[in-house]
Amino acid sequence: MSLSGALNSAVSALSAQSTALAMISDNIANASTYGYKTVSASFESLLTGTSASTYSSGGVAVGTLSNISMQGLLTSSTTSTNMAIDGNGFFVVTTGTGSTNTSYTRNGQFSVDESGYLTNGEYYLQGWPTDADGNVTGGTTASALQSINTNSVSSIAAATTEISMQANLPAEAAVGATFTSEVEIYDSLGTAAKTTVTWAKTAENTWTATFGNPTSTDGTTQLGTVSGSAITINFNDDGTLASTSPSPPSLSITAWTTGAADSSISLDMGTAGTSSGLSQLSTSAETLSVSLETEQDGVSFGSLTGIKVTDGTVYASYDNGKERAIYKVAVATFNNPDGLTALGSGVYGASSESGGGTLNVAGANGAGNVLGSKLEASTSDTSTEFSNMMSAQQAYSAAAQVMSAANKMYDTLISAVR
Repeated sequence: MSLSGALNSAVSALSAQSTALAMISDNIANASTYGYKTVSASFESLLTGTSASTYSSGGVAVGTLSNISMQGLLTSSTTSTNMAIDGNGFFVVTTGTGSTNTSYTRNGQFSVDESGYLTNGEYYLQGWPTDADGNVTGGTTASALQSINTNSVSSIAAATTEISMQANLPAEAAVGATFTSEVEIYDSLGTAAKTTVTWAKTAENTWTATFGNPTSTDGTTQLGTVSGSAITINFNDDGTLASTSPSPPSLSITAWTTGAADSSISLDMGTAGTSSGLSQLSTSAETLSVSLETEQDGVSFGSLTGIKVTDGTVYASYDNGKERAIYKVAVATFNNPDGLTALGSGVYGASSESGGGTLNVAGANGAGNVLGSKLEASTSDTSTEFSNMMSAQQAYSAAAQVMSAANKMYDTLISAVR
């Protein structure tokens, strides 16, 4: 009968509004939780039966809408390993360093644990190792993912392999003049050394460069042996570089007393027809000299001092003032991120509704950018939640009034038949 239908509808309303209030309560409780995504109630009417003379009520059911794809505001953080995704995607995490059971999160409160891994609680951040230039070395596939270990490159050292040289050899110098310059280099162990370059004018527009055996930086100890002959340098009549012999020029060092590997160093003396490297121009100086400026790619030994994240790349900093890229942070995107399954602690799992995740480096193929020293705030808005709470409370009270009215009508009916 209609009275029992009214009671059923009222009971379903009480249950639905209670569920809605529970969602609102969770949203308010997590208003300060980084990476939190709100849930909201979705109400739908149940099947009703009608005819010309009767009406059978159906009531209401409630479902849960997960607003996982909603972007939260990005806030600054003083922790360099904290990070946030600006745009689509999720951080990829596992519950162990070697686990293949991946989960996903927007909570970027990562920090370095005692073993050097980037973790957020029990979850380990996943990424791909890179070379020093930030290029992924093993492919951006799921099988190549690794737990990001900041101790993987705890120290650095690199031999000098290239030297760019810029200097002017005085055109007014007499044939037979001799000048010297010093060049800093590093062996494969990161040991600093220096070699002396002797510039000798052998003819008009022709010079030679001879490199001395490398020594310690104070010049007191020989550290290796230079092999090879002098480099011949020819200039055009406008002072630009014409050619070098050999071309390209190079420097070879063997028998390092430090135990380092032999060195083969490419020398960039400039482009023929330009003054981009070496030139021969008149200086009009009272005292002639060669002032040599160099850039080289060697690196002295350095120990790890810190970690930072920039544009999805994890950089290690060292006490020699250098830094290098060590990992790319993996970002997973989904066709339907709102269909992910909540696992707790702001972590989600893939489901049939979300589809499988697609792995990308930050900023590629629709994946958002990963920003360091940032965190994504909760998407919960307390003003909106309070408004929703008042609506749920009013609806709950009205449903309770329906039950009270139906109860009185039952009392009236029972009294009439006594």
